[in-house]
Amino acid sequence: MRLRLLRRRLTISAPRMSVRSALPWPLRWVVAAVVLGFCAAIALWAFEFGRNIAGLDHGAKEELLHLRSEMVNLRTALDKVQEERDKAQSIANTAGTLVTAGKASEDKLFEQVKQLQAENQSLRDDLGFFEKLIPSSGTEGVAIRGLQADLQNGKDLKWQVLVIQANKNAATFNGTLELTFSGLQGGKPWSATLSGGPQAFSVKQYGRLEGVIEVPAQVVVKAVVAKVLEGNTVRATQSQKVSVNP
Repeated sequence: MRLRLLRRRLTISAPRMSVRSALPWPLRWVVAAVVLGFCAAIALWAFEFGRNIAGLDHGAKEELLHLRSEMVNLRTALDKVQEERDKAQSIANTAGTLVTAGKASEDKLFEQVKQLQAENQSLRDDLGFFEKLIPSSGTEGVAIRGLQADLQNGKDLKWQVLVIQANKNAATFNGTLELTFSGLQGGKPWSATLSGGPQAFSVKQYGRLEGVIEVPAQVVVKAVVAKVLEGNTVRATQSQKVSVNP
């Protein structure tokens, strides 16, 4: 029974019924969209208005500009610091180069000083040696004007002999030089000559002969005797004590 009554109310046979004009579905969607957009616009306007009233955006633009200005200033300061750092690094590199160059120049000058000292000593030795080139009065023929023998490093004996002819127009002299070294070995007498025997030479005005012999161990050389021979004839002789150099 109830089902029948409900059916009568919902159908044409209901006691009261009203007739309305129906809108097309597309038009209904358009109206709904317009209404929703209008509501959204009102909501956005209310949100912006409320935020302005609350003061949330107050000074935001000024703060952003201030921060940008600070960032530009910091970048400028950073570039300046980097530039100063590069200048300081360049100065430090230049100073290091100058120090290295100065050290190299100092070492070079030190070596030159040592070389000049050695050359000076050599020139002094040569000067003292060649001073003996001046012939003594009354000397004729071949003569020994300089004989030196120095023991170096405890084992090398360096010798030099200067042979001259005092005559200005003397003929070339061809002869031999004989050296005899004498000393002590273990407390006993010791002597030796040049390993190759007498040394041949030729001299017209003057000539210098020199050489080095190795002294055996435990030998103390005391003196050296030089003789100039022409064939088997002794033309000049001279002896000299041996000096010891460190």
